[in-house]
Amino acid sequence: MSFAPEGYPLIGGAATLTLFLGGLGAWLGGLWLVLLGGLGILALGFTIWFFRDPERHAPDAARTGFALVAPADGKVVELVENETSDFIDGPVRRCSIFLSPLNVHVNRVPATGTIAWTRYVPGDYLVAWHPKASEKNERSEVGMHHTSGIPIVFKQIAGAVARRIEFTLHEGQEVEAGARYGIVKFGSRMDVLVPASVEWAIDVGTRVRSGETIIGHVPTSSASTSPDGAASTRSRDVAA
Repeated sequence: MSFAPEGYPLIGGAATLTLFLGGLGAWLGGLWLVLLGGLGILALGFTIWFFRDPERHAPDAARTGFALVAPADGKVVELVENETSDFIDGPVRRCSIFLSPLNVHVNRVPATGTIAWTRYVPGDYLVAWHPKASEKNERSEVGMHHTSGIPIVFKQIAGAVARRIEFTLHEGQEVEAGARYGIVKFGSRMDVLVPASVEWAIDVGTRVRSGETIIGHVPTSSASTSPDGAASTRSRDVAA
């Protein structure tokens, strides 16, 4: 099993703590060895489990076609219509995925295309399933153009437990659906915002796997949205 690079320091720290607790338990003797040693092993086991990074392979329909894949493991908790975005013209659809602490937390790009902008937004730490978490919590936001030209926004959103967001994308980067791009530590949420023309392939309650589960389909007519294939988007200034 491979592990997310972002987790190596914490895995190392948990291993050190386990050795310390085991040594302390051995010095105290008796039941202390079982209690402290067991506590250390549980902490190390959870940390290793949390930062697992299994191999994922996006379907061809997403890598080279018009499908979108889930950017995170978890459960679809909201499918919202008629949202707005300063990157997407017209009505916007939002899919929200909740990640429990037991889910794989490595995040993946939902579509093939070009990154238009990225930004980090400080904020609150409401529980990840709170309706206002998408706009009030600490988060990263990424805007991209699918190969068809349509704009897509996806967000890593910190929750009440998750307090650290990491991502590696940058403006102008060419990406493929399913590519690994970041992690939110210890429970979180991810949102995907798309134009109303995109049809969801999931329902509220659907459990998805990052980089593998198809969550939506871009209409093939979107490839001719404009003479150069680029869909209409509003201009914006974004802090990287």
